[in-house]
Amino acid sequence: MDKLNNSIDRSWIDQCNKPFIISGPCSAENEQQILETANRLNPSYVQVFRAGIWKPRTKPNNFEGVGQKGLEWLRKVKKSTGFMVATEIANAEHVKLAISFGIDILWIGARSTASPFTIQEIADALEGENNKIILVKNPIHPDIELWTGALERLLGKGIKKLGVIHRGFYTYKNYKYRNQPNWSLLLNFRSLIPRIPIICDPSHICGNKEGILDIAKKAYHFQYEGLMVESHCDPDHAWSDAQQQITPENLLEMLKELTYIKKCDQKSKRYLNLDSFRILIDELDENIIALLAERMKISKKLGTLKKSSDIAIFQPNRWKDIMKKSLNLGKSLGISEEFLEGIFQLLHQESIKIQNQIR
Repeated sequence: MDKLNNSIDRSWIDQCNKPFIISGPCSAENEQQILETANRLNPSYVQVFRAGIWKPRTKPNNFEGVGQKGLEWLRKVKKSTGFMVATEIANAEHVKLAISFGIDILWIGARSTASPFTIQEIADALEGENNKIILVKNPIHPDIELWTGALERLLGKGIKKLGVIHRGFYTYKNYKYRNQPNWSLLLNFRSLIPRIPIICDPSHICGNKEGILDIAKKAYHFQYEGLMVESHCDPDHAWSDAQQQITPENLLEMLKELTYIKKCDQKSKRYLNLDSFRILIDELDENIIALLAERMKISKKLGTLKKSSDIAIFQPNRWKDIMKKSLNLGKSLGISEEFLEGIFQLLHQESIKIQNQIR
């Protein structure tokens, strides 16, 4: 890890004396949409224009991007506005085409990061392109080894202008975000590679417009180097991820507010650390609440099954077994028996209450 950390070339971001902002639509749709969105972005705040050219989809027969012609539109944006331009690449052919059209920044998506074979193919294709800036999104699942492994494969081919994009992690829970931020994991990641530039992608974390500013504030609090925010000239009619894109004007308002917050933040380091712990606790509390909601849903289903099968709601042996296993686990994790017993008593009472209402 020391070799990776010491080899990273930060010149591409250190020369920018303000937060590094990447913005543009989720997907390139047509030339007019691309040029209009780019022209409405404020170059005083935004350095890079982004657009998805190839869009990986879980199922076939969905919009999968406009392909190569979108690269020509990006080239026109670069020429007419002076923005650097960026797009996602997922294989060697994408790398070859993007480079041929002069794309400045290439990012590797979350699904690609999760596949060492795909990362190696991309790294091989990038060999010799030492001046390209390559950003690696976190893998879908919270696996630091996959993420750092992707960076090491790129470094092995001489790519040193590296950065990462934090776009959140998949969670099975009914969570308020599309992808869970998992701030604690990001702090661990940064402790491993402190020199790596981190860009936050609040659009993909939230999956909606409403939460973008809050996530961006937290990213600024944790000293991220920049943001990637999806913007669109007509977000309500976007061909993909319409719910998480904002207008260039809304983006400008948000960036002005973030700049003001950063300038006015005169807190001592002690209070900044206090706020950091509070953010971590808030995220854990949200996870606990989401899990409790899932548990109560299962209690309802259990109550319905017991009613149809004429089974008693209270099962003493089952309850004893739950308590024994839970207390043993808690003890191994350093949680007091009294505390856990109180929590599980409350959970059991609520579960019984829900099942009785069904009965």
